[in-house]
Amino acid sequence: MRPPEEVKRDLVRRWLAKADEDLNAAKALLSLGTSFFSTIGFHCQQAAEKYFKAFLTWQQIEFPKTHDLSLLLSLISTAAPSLAESLEEVAELTSYGVEIRYPGDIPEITSEDAVEAVQLAERVREAIQGALETKE
Repeated sequence: MRPPEEVKRDLVRRWLAKADEDLNAAKALLSLGTSFFSTIGFHCQQAAEKYFKAFLTWQQIEFPKTHDLSLLLSLISTAAPSLAESLEEVAELTSYGVEIRYPGDIPEITSEDAVEAVQLAERVREAIQGALETKE
């Protein structure tokens, strides 16, 4: 049987790998000059969500199945208020996780929105990895 800390570390690594995969997919689509802006936004939202869940897993803070980045940030704030505050702007990616995937009232994502989404997801990656490095 593996020690609990090793199991936790492995699960965090798996969350981070999935998040990196989403971010890399978004960056690849953006670099190709495609017009798949909603797909780029979706992958950026997914990356941010998974980075947040990696941090919450490390902190052993339970979280629901959700795409709501504001909710995840509020949970993060219980362990790291300044980290959560520094990433508040990222919550705007929440609508890219579900609403943007279907036709409706939300406007289409522009190329500028897609670029900003990638930048926000990269900010999350850096912040979460930095916070995790200080915890290990």
